Amino acid sequence: MQRRTSMPLRLVLSAAIAAVIGAGAAQAETIKIGVTPGPHAQVLEVVKPIAAKKGLDIQIIEFSDYVIPNTALDAGEIQANSFQHQPYLDNQKKDRGFKIESVGATLNFPLGIYSKKHKSFADVPAGGTVAIQNDPTNGGRSLLLLQANGIIKVKPEAGLKPSVADIIDNPKKLKIIEVEAAQAPRSLDDVDAASINTNYATQAGLTLNDAILKEDAKGPYVNVIAVRSVDKDKPWVKTLLASYHTPEVKAFVQEKFKGAVLPSW
Repeated sequence: MQRRTSMPLRLVLSAAIAAVIGAGAAQAETIKIGVTPGPHAQVLEVVKPIAAKKGLDIQIIEFSDYVIPNTALDAGEIQANSFQHQPYLDNQKKDRGFKIESVGATLNFPLGIYSKKHKSFADVPAGGTVAIQNDPTNGGRSLLLLQANGIIKVKPEAGLKPSVADIIDNPKKLKIIEVEAAQAPRSLDDVDAASINTNYATQAGLTLNDAILKEDAKGPYVNVIAVRSVDKDKPWVKTLLASYHTPEVKAFVQEKFKGAVLPSW
């Protein structure tokens, strides 16, 4: 009887290793996450290799404003975004009907009011000009910051989103103008003071220590990761959050931003 020749052991092992590698590759999933430039993008660069080890490939897509990331997410052009706080997301859903929702906390960006002309807000003259963001949530947040410092008063019933029309007391007769959030740093040359979100302040070379007024770090404006409602229970969402909420990411935020950006987990 002819003896059957068995496959060499090294070939058996090579085939087994290739099968394992192939299975791992098949399990990997790619998602696109929309962010604004600055801290959100920088933090996700740290999250990315952590997620890769868990089989999730993250592609970071940068947007220059606060509107398109939600529009792109709702349309399915990206799978998640990381750029906004909960009140802003709630307002966008109400106004635009987006079927998206938050699935986890990320960062807190205490808001600051900055000036190139004055060392304190007390130096802003009567009739001076103050720029705030033109979206209801961040603009309202800026007005509440001014109110918290005794500069203006707004209607109590306006809640977290007062508008310029809700100002009921303005002793210094300040001229409050609205600009796109991304353009606020550029307005500093033309106004007495401007409210600037931290990510745009960072891009402009400003830190919270430069602000002449700044928000309390504790508040309702914690930023979130948002996904489409139909995706919220998918396994990759859990993997993404587990990769983000790690000691390595928290340590990076604390070291990189020195208190101007705070981890919220």
